Amino acid sequence: MAHEEQKQELTFEEAMTKLEQIVEKLEEGDVPLEKAIAYYEEGMKLSKFCSDKLTDVQKQMTQY
Repeated sequence: MAHEEQKQELTFEEAMTKLEQIVEKLEEGDVPLEKAIAYYEEGMKLSKFCSDKLTDVQKQMTQY
């Protein structure tokens, strides 16, 4: 639960930076399977966070 609250405090830019770092680590290929799975899960959460932010902005823009 605290992790979800921490994500809510992230800005879009911070989330994108973290996502880019995760992608770089996974692309290196020297990551143990357990760690790769954890990175993947975190990356998916960050990706959804960013997508939701963009959707919210799009909704706000269409209301004007």
